[in-house]
Amino acid sequence: MNALLLCCLLTVVAAAPQYNFAPAPAPQPSYRSPVIAILRQDQQGPDASGTYSFLYESADGISRQEQGAPQGPNGAVASQGRWSFTFPDGTPGVFNFVADEFGYKVESDLLPTPHPLPAHAIVQIEKARQEDQNNAATFTSVPQQAYTYFQ
Repeated sequence: MNALLLCCLLTVVAAAPQYNFAPAPAPQPSYRSPVIAILRQDQQGPDASGTYSFLYESADGISRQEQGAPQGPNGAVASQGRWSFTFPDGTPGVFNFVADEFGYKVESDLLPTPHPLPAHAIVQIEKARQEDQNNAATFTSVPQQAYTYFQ
């Protein structure tokens, strides 16, 4: 009986929470790459009219510039700019963009472009367009009655 009581007491003591446990410290971040210097940085605005511009250039060849101003009756900001960098193989990447009421458009020699359509596809598209025009000119649509009565 004493042995059973002693086992129960040891079980309770072992299961009790240990509040003096300190968590392991968080690991320190290790930065294996060098800090890249900013060679040029300029920022202006936005001023009272909403016009702004900024640019920066870093030592690793990355550059970014943008300018924008409110346009139109609602004052939506239209912006334009460019960014450039160098790929690991040495190829320069230059991208120009315009963002306005017509959307965001990027231009670059590096962006994929669709291949030209073959001549037979252009002929088929033109024939389908002409057939659609002919059908639209000769076909008149008569509205049908919404409810019909069958006898």
